[in-house]
Amino acid sequence: MVVGQSSSDKVLLEQKEDSLKEFAKEIIWAEDAESRFRADSFFTRILVRALVIPHSFHFPFDSIIQISRLYAPDSAFRVFTWQLMKDENQVRRHGAIQMRSPDGKLVLFPLLENSAFIQDPLNEPASTDKWIGSIYYKIVLKEFGDKKLYTLFGYDENDIVSTMKRLDILQFNSDGKPVFGGAPYFSFAQDSVKKPDQVRFWIEYKKEGNARLQYDEELDMIVYDHLIPENGDTDKKFTYIPDGDYEGFTWKNGKWVHVEKVFNFSLQDGQAPVPVPLIENKLIIPTSGQNKQRKKKN
Repeated sequence: MVVGQSSSDKVLLEQKEDSLKEFAKEIIWAEDAESRFRADSFFTRILVRALVIPHSFHFPFDSIIQISRLYAPDSAFRVFTWQLMKDENQVRRHGAIQMRSPDGKLVLFPLLENSAFIQDPLNEPASTDKWIGSIYYKIVLKEFGDKKLYTLFGYDENDIVSTMKRLDILQFNSDGKPVFGGAPYFSFAQDSVKKPDQVRFWIEYKKEGNARLQYDEELDMIVYDHLIPENGDTDKKFTYIPDGDYEGFTWKNGKWVHVEKVFNFSLQDGQAPVPVPLIENKLIIPTSGQNKQRKKKN
């Protein structure tokens, strides 16, 4: 049992988890949008009530596989993210950052997706009430000077024809509030054709194209698929697919520096990076393709 947490609080958290689990299923699998929205509303309210319980930070909620629950590598916080699909072309993300507190009291920052109000998503910092929504599946911690910089790997269902995966940097300002993309941490200074540094980075590709964006522990690098358009039209991101090469980023002097070609040698069988499945750490990420299958079954 967690230090400071009573047995009755633990039982209460388990009861809340049981309720959350059922509503999380409805968020994904309910047949109509109205039911999914209703389930999302109940889920959000019950989650907040659960997190208010003392020392809830240490309760994993690991039976709720329909949402992402990621702890920072240093356990300074954890982040919940999930998505609500209105229809095949409209997806909303929801989330919250829960801070670890010494007295077990709740410190929570709701994440409100308002990316439509961000004029330059590649270069404009974002706040918790103007969040570029993603389903986070990995957090990598890097330190530079006295700063702790958390690189968030996010999945974005985007729309009916394309999918996105995104890198964003989370840090906490002097008053402890989270800031996304506080500076241009992605550098292209070593590229053959140089371009300005960016606040965040993403790839967009053909729906269900299974492009990878991963952190390689052995290489200590971010590695992702090099993408090309199927029909040669570089303006149509929804046609982009992996071509077998890999790009990446390596951490240097407080920035992720772009590497144009990660593997400059022929890979042997089994040496290529393994694709990240849509089921990541027991997390089920619902896709528009799954919604199509659901409709056929019903």
